[in-house]
Order: sequence, then C-alpha cells, then structure tokens
Amino acid sequence: MASRTRHEKFHGRIYDSERICDYPGCTKPGEFRAPKTGHLRGGFDGPGDYYFLCLDHVRAFNADYDYFDGMSEDEIHNQQRPWSGWERETRAFAANGASATPRWQDFTDPLDAIGARFRTGVRAPRRDGKPLTDRDRENLQILGLKADADRKTLRRRYAALVRQYHPDKNGGDRSREKMLQRVIDAYTQLKDSPAFS
Repeated sequence: MASRTRHEKFHGRIYDSERICDYPGCTKPGEFRAPKTGHLRGGFDGPGDYYFLCLDHVRAFNADYDYFDGMSEDEIHNQQRPWSGWERETRAFAANGASATPRWQDFTDPLDAIGARFRTGVRAPRRDGKPLTDRDRENLQILGLKADADRKTLRRRYAALVRQYHPDKNGGDRSREKMLQRVIDAYTQLKDSPAFS
C-alpha cells in the first residue's frame, strides 16, 4: 500500500480495514462509516451503529440522505435560519482564564457573546481594590464613568444624565426614554454594588 500524505484525499476513510462493504453483494473493502437508519437524527446517545461501505456505496448513501425528510415547511425554515440555535443555551464552556459564560439571549450576535467572556481579562482593577463585575463595568460604561469612580461621582453623573434624557427637560420629547431607562437601571444596580458601598 502506498504511503499516505498529510492531506488525505478522502476524509474519514478507515485505511487497512478488514471489513467488507456492507452493501449486499459488494466485495470491496468497507472503508467508510455511514450511520444506520434511526441514528441520523433525534439526539446523540453515544456512538450509534454504522454501516461500513466502499467509496461507491458511501457516495450513493450520501446522495440519498435528506436531513429535512419528514419535516414541515416551518421546521425546515427554523433549521435554516442564520441564528438557529443561538437563542437557547447549550453546555458551558470551560473557564480557561475567561470570565463566566454569558447568557446567549442577552446578545443578538453570537460572536459578541463569545467575545464578552474575554473582555475582563484585560481590564485594570480599581485603585481602591474593590471588585467590579462585568455588569458593573457595563453599567459604568452606560453612565460614561471610569472604573475608579466613587459614590459621589456616581450620584452626580446619574443626576446629570436624568436631566439630559428626561422628557420634561426636553420639551416633552420622548425619543430618549429608552436611554433614560438604561441610565436608571445602571444606577440602580451600581449603587447597591460592593464597589460603591
């Protein structure tokens, strides 16, 4: 047998297989695995049973396989959405020096969620040594404050932003109400945070 190169021509080929192709009447080596019916879909419960097929018969098997077979039009659409699967949480990532795993539903872009785990690794601590959580830092950013802000600065900044965004101070303009609510939520969380107690 010729020596194999680093880049195999057929991914998944089981070389030196002693098995014969499982297709009835075929005597070629069964060098490729194909899942038996019933193991194609429906969740993973350990390794399933496989057919071992030659190249010609695994190609025929793959050509006949239709993942969407038996699904309704709505089910097919849900499987093909670009964000399919991101609205539900799955198993946790290993910590490996990163902050806690984010809640996926807090993000619209999966890359933002993944990136959020590593933002705290490069952030400087407060000079007074008081701990800041990711949420503290996000809320400080909403208020436009640095990590070392004290309680007095926090109150002043909150009062200034409330005056800036409140509809009564803007001639009844309600277009900034969403930002006003974010400011109120940020201040409410920060004033009870250990960093500002």
